[in-house]
Amino acid sequence: MMARLVVDPITRIEGHLRIEAVVENGVITDAFSSGTMVRGLEIILKGRDPRDAWAFTERVCGVCTTVHALASVRTVEDALNIKVPKNAELIRNLMFCAQMVQDHVIHFYHLHALDWVDVVSALKADPKETSQIAKSISSWPKSSPKYFKEVQDRLKAFVESGQLGIFANGYWGHPAYKLPPAVNLLAVTHYLEMLEWQKELIKIHTIFGGKNPHPNYLVGGVPCSINLNEVNAINMERLNHVKKLIDDAIEIVEKVYLPDLIAIAGFYKDWTKYGGGLKNYLAYGDLPTRSYGEPAHFKFPRGVVLDRNLNEVHEVDPRDQQEIQEYVTHSWYKYSVGDDRSLHPWDGETEFNFTGPKPPFKELNVEGKYSWLKTPRWKGKPMEVGPLARMLVAYASGNKEVQELVNDTLKQLNAPATALFSTLGRTAARGLETKLVVHWMKEFYDDLINNIKNGDMRTFNEEKWNPKTWPEEAQGVGMTEAPRGALAHWIRIKDRKIANYQLIVPSTWNASPRDANNQRSAYEEALIGTPVKDPHKPVEVLRTIHSFDPCLACAVHLYDPQGNHVRRIQIM
Repeated sequence: MMARLVVDPITRIEGHLRIEAVVENGVITDAFSSGTMVRGLEIILKGRDPRDAWAFTERVCGVCTTVHALASVRTVEDALNIKVPKNAELIRNLMFCAQMVQDHVIHFYHLHALDWVDVVSALKADPKETSQIAKSISSWPKSSPKYFKEVQDRLKAFVESGQLGIFANGYWGHPAYKLPPAVNLLAVTHYLEMLEWQKELIKIHTIFGGKNPHPNYLVGGVPCSINLNEVNAINMERLNHVKKLIDDAIEIVEKVYLPDLIAIAGFYKDWTKYGGGLKNYLAYGDLPTRSYGEPAHFKFPRGVVLDRNLNEVHEVDPRDQQEIQEYVTHSWYKYSVGDDRSLHPWDGETEFNFTGPKPPFKELNVEGKYSWLKTPRWKGKPMEVGPLARMLVAYASGNKEVQELVNDTLKQLNAPATALFSTLGRTAARGLETKLVVHWMKEFYDDLINNIKNGDMRTFNEEKWNPKTWPEEAQGVGMTEAPRGALAHWIRIKDRKIANYQLIVPSTWNASPRDANNQRSAYEEALIGTPVKDPHKPVEVLRTIHSFDPCLACAVHLYDPQGNHVRRIQIM
């Protein structure tokens, strides 16, 4: 028996992503990923001052804000050959790390954990048993039976009121859930705790960038000055507060997030068989330890792994017009050179060409154009980007820190190395990456303090701030690693204004439709072979797609004319 399964939107808090999957005899045999909203920032930016681009691109998303600003200022700095001071690099690294740690913890508990955790089952738990489990895996102080009983009572009040609130729309009781009630209660408790904690760490953005979720950036450096004796500058009081936030984050990651991740993963080892998808992985790398111009010294290395061969890493050159290109064959755009041709981002075009069905509709015409996402390729090959790609590129590059952590975790789970190439492996990679990044934050903080103690207070290079110093034409590219994967912006500057600007974001790599050669991208490929027990409650589809941490136009929801949030499951 064959059926078309539609989940729209599939994201928990970040619309608009539609998945259509062909299910035959309980297994997905084909899948189609469709981005159902468009913004057109590339069009908005034309003719503007390049120094302002970061403020526009940062607002492409309500979550991955700081990394878009970072990619943007680097793009302009690359075009104009601007090198930023050491303090600016370190502050940018701290802001990068703060967002990545916060985002990964949020993803695990608030966007992905409920694909594995049965909230209602927690009502059946014995708080004493939950306390024993909690104390056996961590020294986190909030682990008493009384504490877990209080959380259980709060949850019970939600359920009895008939309004589950933040826990609504779950597939509670689904046979795919395997955690015992005591572990479900542990996970739900930490879900609520992390809602409170996550808003603390991100204060680092406010300290260095003035605000959050859209902190300020500056071409040539950072928009904050260092003066240990000045109230309105980065002084010792603020630096001490940053240290406290980092120390708290280390404790949260090591005593809450990672123990929970390992505990939950132990019940779902069968998910090392599903969701592997593509065999190619791309990372631009980031976190410079010397300068952004020296990628050989990044904490996250740059490179490509092909066909899961961890013995070789291929170099990546975003300037090479034969390497990174975008197709619109199945996207609602059109190219002047023809829709079956590809373009390098410096020559990229953004011309809308919607040919899709008028809502409401049952299914997309997947033989034609079916998404607002373009389709990027590296040397013609589809790539997965994200935490798993970063860990694999680092592992294959010989990074001892990554290799030891990955090997120790696989040993702890009693899982083979091939387990990484899966839905569960992708989720585990995000946790391992978080452990690395939260400690790197401490290193960057110490480096910043030492640099300040040595008398270096510079945070801005003003040499080429004046447009009169610029060439008539210039082009640049700025790269970073967003929590969800490889992110890059490309710019062409002419007569001191933006002549062309293109973004290829992580979800463009992962969530895009097929290319001109009918190759699937990461989401579509990862769903192939996934079993679905109940097509009306496709938790298995959620698990694999959510393992990528999908984000398309973050913080946007779909509502019907009555103001009710819409989530649609269709079986056709």
